[in-house]
Amino acid sequence: MSEQIPPPRTAAALEARRQRTQSKVGQVRDSITELKRQKKPITVAAVVRQAGVSRTFLYENPDARALVADAVDRGSTALEPANPRLDAESETQWRERALNAEDALKAAHGEIRTQRSRIAQLMGQIRDLETQWTDESIERITTENANLKQRVRQLTQDKRTLEERLQAARSNGRFQDRRIADLESKLLDAGEHPS
Repeated sequence: MSEQIPPPRTAAALEARRQRTQSKVGQVRDSITELKRQKKPITVAAVVRQAGVSRTFLYENPDARALVADAVDRGSTALEPANPRLDAESETQWRERALNAEDALKAAHGEIRTQRSRIAQLMGQIRDLETQWTDESIERITTENANLKQRVRQLTQDKRTLEERLQAARSNGRFQDRRIADLESKLLDAGEHPS
C-alpha cells in the first residue's frame, strides 16, 4: 500500500497545530529560565502560572514534560552563581520584613488581649443585669406592660371619639352661625320694610 498524502487543508491544520505546540514548549522553556533567574522554586504549578499553559499540556506533551522534570530534578543546582551583594540585600530585606511582621504580630496580640478583656467586662455586666430580675418581677413587668398597652389602646380610641365629636360640634357651630346670620338679615330686612 502506498502512503496517503493528506489534503492541503489538513496539512495546513496539522502544521498550525505543530507550531502552536512548539510555541507552548518555548513558553515552558522561557518560564523555567525566568524562574531560575528569579531564584524561585521550580514546580509544575509555578511553570503553569509563568508560562500560561495548562497542566494537561505539561503532562501530555513529552517535550514539555521532560523540560519540567529536568528542571525540577536539577532544582537549585541549575541556578546561576550567587551574587554576594544581592544575597546580602535580600537577607536584609527579609530580616526587615520579619521584624515588621513580628512587631505587627505583637500589636495584634495586644489588641486581642484588650478586646478579650473588654468582652469579659461586658459579659459580666450582662450577667449582673440578668441576676437582678427574678421570675416574679419579669412576670409583673410583663403584666404591667400588657395593661399599659391596653390602656394606650383605650385612650387612643377615646381620643378618636372625642375628635369626631369636636368635628361634629364645630360643624354644628358653623351651621348655627350661618342660621343666625340668615335670621339677622331677615330681621333687618323686615325692619326696613314694615307692612
